Amino acid sequence: MRATRFFISTLKEAPADAEIVSHKLMMRAGMIKRLGSGIYNYMPMGLRVIRKVENIVREEMNRAGAIEMLMPVVQPAELWQETGRWDKMGPELMRVKDRHGRDYIIQPTSEEAITDVVRSDIRSYRQLPVNFYHIQTKFRDERRPRFGLMRGREFTMKDAYSFDRDVEGLKKSYQIMFDAYTRIFQRFGLQFRAVAADNGAIGGSGSHEFHVIAETGEDALVYCPTSDYAANMEAAEAVALSATRPAANAALTKTATPGKAKCEDVAAFLNIPLESTVKSIVLAVDDEEKGEAGKQIWLLLLRGDHELNEVKANKIPGLANYRFATEAEIVEWFGTMPGYLGPINTKKPVHVVADRTVANMADFVCGANEADFHFTGANWGRDLPEPLVLDIRNVVDGDPSPDGKGVLAIQRGIEVGHVFQLGTRYSQDMKATFLDENGKPQLLQMGCYGIGVTRILGAAIEQNFDEKGIIWPTAIAPFEVVICPMGMDRSEAVKAETEKLYTAMLAAGIDVILDDRGERPGAMFADWELIGVPHRVVIGDRGLKEGKLEYVGRRDTEATNVPVAEMLAFVQSKLVAA
Repeated sequence: MRATRFFISTLKEAPADAEIVSHKLMMRAGMIKRLGSGIYNYMPMGLRVIRKVENIVREEMNRAGAIEMLMPVVQPAELWQETGRWDKMGPELMRVKDRHGRDYIIQPTSEEAITDVVRSDIRSYRQLPVNFYHIQTKFRDERRPRFGLMRGREFTMKDAYSFDRDVEGLKKSYQIMFDAYTRIFQRFGLQFRAVAADNGAIGGSGSHEFHVIAETGEDALVYCPTSDYAANMEAAEAVALSATRPAANAALTKTATPGKAKCEDVAAFLNIPLESTVKSIVLAVDDEEKGEAGKQIWLLLLRGDHELNEVKANKIPGLANYRFATEAEIVEWFGTMPGYLGPINTKKPVHVVADRTVANMADFVCGANEADFHFTGANWGRDLPEPLVLDIRNVVDGDPSPDGKGVLAIQRGIEVGHVFQLGTRYSQDMKATFLDENGKPQLLQMGCYGIGVTRILGAAIEQNFDEKGIIWPTAIAPFEVVICPMGMDRSEAVKAETEKLYTAMLAAGIDVILDDRGERPGAMFADWELIGVPHRVVIGDRGLKEGKLEYVGRRDTEATNVPVAEMLAFVQSKLVAA
């Protein structure tokens, strides 16, 4: 590719609405251009990266035995009504009507569509297992689209769907996809981590997320450096920080704590460790049929320095549709304003849940359900009934690993892939069955596997950039090599060697671009450093007189002089090592 026959449009400054590094650099490098809120044109430079990502994904999916097809962007509402997601998905699901008033959706994912295909075409156990995938445009009506391709409304995703006859088969298909994803991210040249995750709105049982490691990542990844344990914050198990509960040593005492509504302030006022305090979080569950009479109030107790994990709370039986209680409800059930709440002497009965760590605390401090007062010396069994004990908190750095093989660490990551064991979540709703060896219908066991193709671009940049611009891993760079001739229009020697090397690289299968725009060296180099091409060859009269060409890797601090005749082999060695 010659630069004069391509489209290069770089900017010195990012648009004002670009917030994070990847968004700013992709806009400046001319890889994307905003068309509307959360909607972008993929410009030629950016599209080349997308196609390379797609090619790696496609090769590994085919290698894993998945079969490519293509499902429509627009899908009839009836399929989504069968599974209940027409109502459950909420405003992020883009709903449209055709000229006849029939309802459709602009798909964010394709579980319903593929299940409809399979229930009509898969009849016998002999046709199983099977795995279909496609790479297709998706749309989610984000409330606040931001961060460029990281949280846009329209994006490209690879989603795959496996179908098996039993749970054991599903587990095998799931492992095959897990291994394929591992190969995909290794080939991308990115640092990544696979972590156990919550299934969320997709449903089903087990799942894993694949995250690109980046300090700017939205997600907290929990892992044990001395074992294989890894999970996202939502799913990470928090073990009790004390194996047993100490004996009670202090008397229960109602203690004045004037104006001290936060655990930190109470601990400082009483001159005790924050770890000796217990915080109260009040949740409410409504009953649509019974109204006010059916309302339930729950009190969740955490150690003063810990935070509630809302996903874990949502899984507590009876709390699936909880909300945070209003101030009026708190006063009605506890007799006081927030800040002085606790499990002792509530005004009305509440459901009490204690985190595992809290359940093993003794002589703790909690609210007295009276303004400006806390109880000190509170103990389970003596001063209040034994609670329901569950894991309801976020883990913190240094917590014991649940596998008992070390302590936990936390790093930031960007989710770019997710694999799910769906089981019969969709096949049951949509009556997708097959006939077993005995001719009896059985529900299909289903898995689904997604990779955010366009999101990979943003994640890769968040992990690989410097003050000059993007640093693409070679496998997904828009071009592997750029040739930068100095004064090609003025020097026959430079022009001749440039054309010779360019032709040789093309013949060797190297994805090379020749910058023949006639730009000044400073501007030329700045463009390619911004765009992030990983390998650069500079050809100039001075070097040619010495029989040398100049090689600069995108991460190199100094150039390397290479004999003219050896440059092709030198670059090839760099590409092999990348």
